[in-house]
Amino acid sequence: MVNARAYISSNFAKAFLTIFIPFFLIISLVYLVKIAGLTAQIQITFGELLLLYFYSIPDIIFYTLPLSFVASLANLLIKLSTDNELIALYALGLKSKKVLQSLLLLGFLFSLLLLTISFFGMPLSKQFYSSFKETKKAEAKLNIVAGKLGQKFGEYYIYVKEKEGNDFHDMVIYNKTDKNNEQFFAAKKGNLLKKKVTTSLLLSDGYGYTYTQDKLQQARYKTLEVYDKGKKNHFHFETVFEFWKKAKEDKGTLHRLLFYIFVSFIPLLSVYLVAAFSMINPRYQSNNTYIVIFGTVLLFYGLASSLQKWGTFSMLFAAIIFTSILGRWLFQIRVARYF
Repeated sequence: MVNARAYISSNFAKAFLTIFIPFFLIISLVYLVKIAGLTAQIQITFGELLLLYFYSIPDIIFYTLPLSFVASLANLLIKLSTDNELIALYALGLKSKKVLQSLLLLGFLFSLLLLTISFFGMPLSKQFYSSFKETKKAEAKLNIVAGKLGQKFGEYYIYVKEKEGNDFHDMVIYNKTDKNNEQFFAAKKGNLLKKKVTTSLLLSDGYGYTYTQDKLQQARYKTLEVYDKGKKNHFHFETVFEFWKKAKEDKGTLHRLLFYIFVSFIPLLSVYLVAAFSMINPRYQSNNTYIVIFGTVLLFYGLASSLQKWGTFSMLFAAIIFTSILGRWLFQIRVARYF
């Protein structure tokens, strides 16, 4: 029995890697295209692009692993059936339920891995991803380009003729404080200063105008410091417990939680259901691998999508119990009573 388990497990590993790696690469390409689309909003280096991809890996694994497990399980059992290897195991006295024991253990381990990724890995990776985007967007707002019109520094519009690092030459700043008040400043030199969370422009040797409908005021200055008073979006990191605690009040978080839990159980719940249609006698039953994979995936992800839209914990438990009983019942009437 030990040799049979090892044989089935090794064949499953080969089938799984053959399917999982292409799935993983295809989904990775989709995520890389999505990340590359951020360059329209922010400037990122190749290293930063790889960092964002690294943050996306938990998502990629979570969405590719259940599909890969179902597909590899169906392909493995169909292959063993058509090669008459399952028939040989039955002839040696092994029951079909015994043959599935190693696959049930693998399904349990895969489900445990998915639960860990969805409960711990994905909330943290999503927050790191969002924090990185917010940081880069904030830096982009301070990335003043020489010769470009329409740039903003906080509440001010700014134009710079020449730029050397954080030093500027021939600057013009415009600000409309309200409907009837406007400000205009010009300076020969300027420096961008960053002090912890405060950012300012230090202008040197310039003049300014403040005018309304009633009066015009002019001033010359040696130095003038202009502060960025724009709203700062400081990203707040949450612990995993804080992240999921919101499910008590936020339906969106609750539905996402239910979706993650059910999808995580797909490897374990799918073993009997897939086996019911994949452990066949090749002399009397036809190979319907693709129909089995499509039908199983459609059933599980249809239930998962319903939980994501309207789900409750009672519906989650009902879905798990329903699919578990359905799989065992079909396996019993189609396979176990014969082998």
